Amino acid sequence: MSTTEPDADHSVSTIVGSLIAGVFFGGVGGGVAFPTLPTLGTVLGISPFVVGLILSTNRITRLLMNTPAGQLIDRLGARRPMILGFFLQGLAPFGYVLGLHPDLLPVVGAAEIFVVSRMVWGFGSAFVFVGAYSTVVQVTTEANRGRWIGYFRGGQSLGFPTGLILGGVITDLYTYEFAFGAAGVLGMVAMLVAALVLPDLAVSIDEPAALRELPRIVRSDPRIFVIGAVNFTVRLLFAGVLLSTIVLYAGVHGIEIGAFSAVGVSGVIMAISVLCSGLTTVVAGRLSDRLDNRALLTIPALAVFAFGFALLGAVPTLAATVVGVACIGVGVGGSNPPLLAYLGDIGPDEDMGKLGGVYNMFGDLGSSVGPIVALPLAARIGYRAEYLACVGLVIVVAALVSRTLVSDRTTRLGTAVRSAGDDRR
Repeated sequence: MSTTEPDADHSVSTIVGSLIAGVFFGGVGGGVAFPTLPTLGTVLGISPFVVGLILSTNRITRLLMNTPAGQLIDRLGARRPMILGFFLQGLAPFGYVLGLHPDLLPVVGAAEIFVVSRMVWGFGSAFVFVGAYSTVVQVTTEANRGRWIGYFRGGQSLGFPTGLILGGVITDLYTYEFAFGAAGVLGMVAMLVAALVLPDLAVSIDEPAALRELPRIVRSDPRIFVIGAVNFTVRLLFAGVLLSTIVLYAGVHGIEIGAFSAVGVSGVIMAISVLCSGLTTVVAGRLSDRLDNRALLTIPALAVFAFGFALLGAVPTLAATVVGVACIGVGVGGSNPPLLAYLGDIGPDEDMGKLGGVYNMFGDLGSSVGPIVALPLAARIGYRAEYLACVGLVIVVAALVSRTLVSDRTTRLGTAVRSAGDDRR
């Protein structure tokens, strides 16, 4: 796959560095919402169901927008959609501030304002994430793509826990309005940095595959589906199962740290897992550049991922839980950059936006389905049995990777993608 070289005035480090700053600040803004929005039920008189809907609206919106955003980016280039995405991410927290004072808009209620604001966030994050991936692929080569994708995804993953901490601390020290306003300002700073630094990269072919051809493209090469299936599984088990059940698991098994309750323990545990994921993301990206086939790195990453769930299911103690969630974080960070870089290696530039959108769509689907499935299943079979069942699912996905990606000689997708369009004609 040929890449579009960045302008002489824009080095790879400058371009990707601006993207890292942007997704980090965006993650901070997203993280600020979680320790603050759930408490709005008592502040504004919103029911728990509506609070849950508010929290999930951005992810549902992004799930629907990932592939259309990729189509637009393939046609226009990433610069303008990404600047718009950063702007929308910066605008959304100011909507939260407005939601705290619904009397300023008497025709709508506080809940409606928050839902719309979260939708705006979802639209913006779709353009940012898909556009950032497309840009990184275009300005890198197979020799350094894993390293820069690792840096990019590391910044993205570390922004969220930073926001979790800042959101709680700023709200306690000051007010909700101050916390949301700070998140909005950071988003606008990210937009300004992107507008100053991001070049206008052109694609090498004028006619990308149409959005309606995506199912045919996915079917045209099993590697696309397997890459998406891994992302779906990892996000389903990590963001869906683990993060939605670990607080209850800690409470059921009496896992405590000093005077912290299960809630406090779960916060520490989630922070450990996310930190391990972010650090491993950077290492895995660099390491994948040294391999003839990046997918090889996915197998040990999935093995560590499965071991973490096995440990949680077998030994419900504090020490085992800390080690288990750390291993799960390592598995998340170790599997993500190699697969994204691999997709960039085999995919054509002109369809990279849509392929990145497909990848994110699989992940967002897993994150959305996970909590819906995890809590009822745990109530039926228990948390330990559920975690052990997760191990079995990881083994199935690892077998798919071994059979489809590890044995692959990394042929390009261009012919398959163009053939999908030719069949239509």
